[in-house]
Amino acid sequence: MTEEENSKDSYSWNKFSEKKIVTLEKKILEVVKTAYKGWFVNVGKSIEKEEKIWTVAFNSKSKNTPLVLLHGFGAGVGFWCLNFDAFAKDRPVYAIDILGFGRSSRPTFSQDNMEAEIQLVDSIEEWRKEVNLDKFILLGHSFGGYLATSYTLRHPEHVKHLILADPWGFNTKPPDFNPPLWLKTIGFFLYPFTYLNPLATVRAVGPFGPWLIKKMRSDISEKYATTFEDKNIILEYIYQCNSQKPSGETAFHSMMKGFGWAKNPMVNRVKDLNKTIPMTIIYGANSWISKESGVKIMEDRPDSLVEIKVVPQAGHHLYVDEPETFNFMVVETCLKCDGEDYVHKEKRNNGKETDDNENFNLETAAN
Repeated sequence: MTEEENSKDSYSWNKFSEKKIVTLEKKILEVVKTAYKGWFVNVGKSIEKEEKIWTVAFNSKSKNTPLVLLHGFGAGVGFWCLNFDAFAKDRPVYAIDILGFGRSSRPTFSQDNMEAEIQLVDSIEEWRKEVNLDKFILLGHSFGGYLATSYTLRHPEHVKHLILADPWGFNTKPPDFNPPLWLKTIGFFLYPFTYLNPLATVRAVGPFGPWLIKKMRSDISEKYATTFEDKNIILEYIYQCNSQKPSGETAFHSMMKGFGWAKNPMVNRVKDLNKTIPMTIIYGANSWISKESGVKIMEDRPDSLVEIKVVPQAGHHLYVDEPETFNFMVVETCLKCDGEDYVHKEKRNNGKETDDNENFNLETAAN
């Protein structure tokens, strides 16, 4: 494995360290058995200067359709550590730190929500050109699902299949919404800074930032508890990803209408998606993300393939809540995209058969 890395540390009030985030990412990816390559992809002067997107790639020599992964808000490539091996068994897999997040460059995005969205999508397209991908399967989680859909709307010729994992920014905010406890906790800590950026508090408290992350996102740490001996490694990784100059976070802030919704909901725009592009939407059964938009997408795309899958016992972070089931669903979708019959379900899911939509009911989807 090779990496291009900058070991220069930044000693400041917020305790961000370039060396620290590199070390944490390496430790997290040690649980992945598949060899990988990590490097910075130069995407040119897409916003204000020469920007770079941090990229990790697995099984890049495979001739099967590549799979590209876009993480959610405040995350990074390390969050996919329980998925890489399964995904990369049959195909090339590329995961990026979205521009403005993780180890990627942090430009100043437009404060206009649509312009900021276009800037992010354009950076993904420049990345595609540099990596020399033509057709690929695009998978996005949460905010990454929003961007993946926006990218597919603008560049349909490059997306062979769109997979959305509990996508953010699709629904309009319901008047009777009751947020989950973790979202209420985040809202309590971040409320004084909501006029700025979602994670401004983390930087404002300086050396107490790691403590605040533990208070805000202890649920994330618990999800990886059986994977890492060091229970704090994911929390430290989250802190290092978000203690730097706000950038992608600022773009997200310009797009959001309250933390859980977008100013320009994607559910109203998917009808314009090229009808030849198949979609697979995977929800966590216990997620705060409503499945209502999935129903509307199926109704709005009657001549297109739209599959909805539900991961039992999983919440919003379905890829780590129930990684075996989530991996199975994604791999099955990818193999179908390759045109292969999925004849070894049992082996790929440790003997457990999974019916794509066994948990999904159109009448109860919005509940």
